[in-house]
Amino acid sequence: MTQDTADACEGGATTSVHLQQMNEEAARKGGLSVAEMVETMGSSSIAFAILVLSLPALTPIPGPFGMVFGSCLAVVSLQIMAGARHLNLPDFVGNRRMSAETIALIVRYTAPVVSKVEKLLRPGRMPQLAGPAAQRLLGFPVLLLAVAVALPIPFGNLLPVIALIIIAMALLERDGLAVLMGLAAAVLALGVTVGLLYGVFSASTWVLG
Repeated sequence: MTQDTADACEGGATTSVHLQQMNEEAARKGGLSVAEMVETMGSSSIAFAILVLSLPALTPIPGPFGMVFGSCLAVVSLQIMAGARHLNLPDFVGNRRMSAETIALIVRYTAPVVSKVEKLLRPGRMPQLAGPAAQRLLGFPVLLLAVAVALPIPFGNLLPVIALIIIAMALLERDGLAVLMGLAAAVLALGVTVGLLYGVFSASTWVLG
């Protein structure tokens, strides 16, 4: 990461600004690894990792991106439940590289969602619900959402990823009320996922007789 980007990341910029910095850094380097994406977003914190690993699954990119990044999120969720304060990405996750074109596509599709979530946030609101102890308790719902993201269900990624984005950004801003909103979105997302799974199972049973 360049010194200019590092200085900007330390300046309290919004998540939207960090996304644009990540896009510019990818364009300069011709691509970034997952570890570099997290670093460029400004921190090695768990919350940034949740955000960075959620965004690709929201983008219509060919390939099993939901499965890949959902699995990566599951690894992160286990660290959350273990009480980790900073992320330690396994090499098979951190070294995974994405092209500058793919990152530009991710930023273009996800920036509007991030901007809308930013408008809901109020830094420092009910901070006890967004502190380290609360973060550890969030590990289990993040794990369930990660599994939902990884499932190959058509259009099944949208609600789980939105819930993860809200949770991640709420933790970044220490907005406890937004954490509650994220958990409510998680309940809705998981309910819809279960419904979709039941529908797929029922349809398969009917087709197979």
